[in-house]
Amino acid sequence: MFLTNWFYTEPEPYMYVIFCLAVILFVSKSLGILARRIGLPQVVGQVIAGLLIGPAFFVGLDNFHGILNPNAEEMDILHVFSQIGVIFILFSSGLDTNVKEMKKAGGIATLVACCGVLIPLALGFVIAMCFMPGGFSSITNTDAVFNALFVGAILTATSVGITVETLRELGKLNSKVGTIVLGAAIIDDVLGILVLSLITSLKGGEIPLYITILKVILFFVFAIGVGILARMIFKWLGKHYPHHRRTGIYAIALCFVFSFVAEQVFGVAAITGAYMAGLMLSGIDDTEYINKKIISSGYLIFSPLFFAYIGISADFSHFEPFDLVFALCFVVVGIIGKIIGCGLAAKTAKQNMRDSYIIGSGMIARGEVALAVYASGSMLIWRDASGALLGIDPMIGTICLILLSSILCPILLKLGFKNYPNLEEITGEPFTPKLAKEGQAPYIDENK
Repeated sequence: MFLTNWFYTEPEPYMYVIFCLAVILFVSKSLGILARRIGLPQVVGQVIAGLLIGPAFFVGLDNFHGILNPNAEEMDILHVFSQIGVIFILFSSGLDTNVKEMKKAGGIATLVACCGVLIPLALGFVIAMCFMPGGFSSITNTDAVFNALFVGAILTATSVGITVETLRELGKLNSKVGTIVLGAAIIDDVLGILVLSLITSLKGGEIPLYITILKVILFFVFAIGVGILARMIFKWLGKHYPHHRRTGIYAIALCFVFSFVAEQVFGVAAITGAYMAGLMLSGIDDTEYINKKIISSGYLIFSPLFFAYIGISADFSHFEPFDLVFALCFVVVGIIGKIIGCGLAAKTAKQNMRDSYIIGSGMIARGEVALAVYASGSMLIWRDASGALLGIDPMIGTICLILLSSILCPILLKLGFKNYPNLEEITGEPFTPKLAKEGQAPYIDENK
């Protein structure tokens, strides 16, 4: 005991976080490599790693709560790291976006996003009403109806970070379907926020719907206006100081500013701001240099933390049989709603069956936006005057949906792209992915 006290003292919060980072990076990367070896995308292994090293599966044990069991303060720090990871993923995706292809896919992406919001919203409403006290007879109760609409609103969100990372790993981010999925996912997040704002406004929320719509419009005006100015500056930097480290640093600063302003000023998701920042810097002379720096910075530390954090943050301690049944139905409806809604929209837009399946599968992943929607709309849950729960609290279902969809999305995309023709097979011309050296090489080298 004396030697234990002598050699080991209770760590400060930041020191325990450093230990957490070491464990997360080692285990997530190891399981990521294992996932690649058995034919799955690395993100599947990284999400599973978070489940295995966190407290999710060990909540019933008295003396063991997982390899990592961070407290609330330490989880907040890890959450910040994970958010930087997803911001880097979206910024890199913006840099890698072909603006001309995005314009071509804009109409299809908008249609896919709209159907990917409306159909899950409707299915979520129906399934929630089925679990309300008295079933559908409670549809005459205003509180029950708004509770059910809130459940449906959670299903509208799409986690673009997981989908983008999978598409990048498969080398399909710049493909036609990859561009459609990326554009639809960005639009999807904005529409999801508007849907929640509409529901809370009708319920008597503090912010009127027209204010929310105005703020979204103003954000894109800001992003395009400031982005054009930033683009001119970075073009000048690229001309006079090509491939200088300062360019990458300034680009990351711009990304963080856009992310902050998007969420804190305009009420739009930070990841949308990061994507817009990358989009405004795409296609300039130093774009690939900047993207290489982002990939080096993000994929070394922050991006694996984002995927592992999904598993670590899972909490199954409050599972009740009723919650489990609802959670399973919630997950099934959430996945089917996206595949059917987005897939049918793509088919309506004259995409073939395989592309429609890929687009639908690429939209099923849920993540930080779903949790943000839950946190923002939790006041819509039906409770009595004392605060006792009367309706449906979808927290556990939301966590299950995030976990299962995060694992299923890469698997379904992998199956969809099996034997998928490359651009070279379609055009007959040699084709090398734009980011083959920067974006794809790390995955190849890591398997050695």
